[in-house]
Amino acid sequence: MSEMVDIVDSLENKISKLLRKLELLQQSRKNLEGEVAALKEARDTAREAADKWEEKYNSLKMANSMLGSETNKSEAKLKINALIRELDQCIVQLAE
Repeated sequence: MSEMVDIVDSLENKISKLLRKLELLQQSRKNLEGEVAALKEARDTAREAADKWEEKYNSLKMANSMLGSETNKSEAKLKINALIRELDQCIVQLAE
């Protein structure tokens, strides 16, 4: 009978240890999910900032080419032609 009690006690101890480990793992999981959410938000913010800087860079490059920079003159002409084509398409759509 004593042997049975020892086995039950041993099982209780093991179960309580497993439950404690489960609690710790669940807590760790919650912490990691929070970190993932924070990192995703930081990544999205960085992407937005990079997109804004790229847009500013392209605008500056275009402005420089319009001011007479020889390196980007053909690019500026292409951009202007593309804008004119877009305007023409808008006018056609409005006329319909």
